[in-house]
Amino acid sequence: MIKSYTFQEIKQKLVNYCVYQDRCHADVEQKMREFLLIEEAKEEIYLYLLKENYLNEERFTRSYIRGKFYIKHWGKTKIKIHLKQKGITEKLINKCFDEIHEEDYQKTIKKIYQDYSSRQHGLKEYQKKSKTIKYLISRGFEYDKILFVLEDLESEI
Repeated sequence: MIKSYTFQEIKQKLVNYCVYQDRCHADVEQKMREFLLIEEAKEEIYLYLLKENYLNEERFTRSYIRGKFYIKHWGKTKIKIHLKQKGITEKLINKCFDEIHEEDYQKTIKKIYQDYSSRQHGLKEYQKKSKTIKYLISRGFEYDKILFVLEDLESEI
């Protein structure tokens, strides 16, 4: 049995949805599909969420970038791909990448490299290095940034 809601209840549910965590337009549109709304009602709720700043694409993008980098330790390439899947423009993504400080980015690459490399046993040094670079690339880090950090690591030795 499907529960029916009034327009105000649906509007409040979507406000709560946006307040709980920053959302992008695609997330809100997906949530709206759960409710059987006519196009005018969707439009009115959508405009209300934008006007009251419950829905803010730049804030969402900045929050997403911070979370995926500082918590999940994803590289910029992986973050960019996931944001594009959510319908965020490349221009906005590039503008918001200032949320990641270059020094933190290099430190993260270095730490992941050292952690992953130290867990590789029974391999020759070049195999360990190759496998670790592939791992970092799979985490979304750029090859040139990885090499830069590796040169820095090797100069320390």
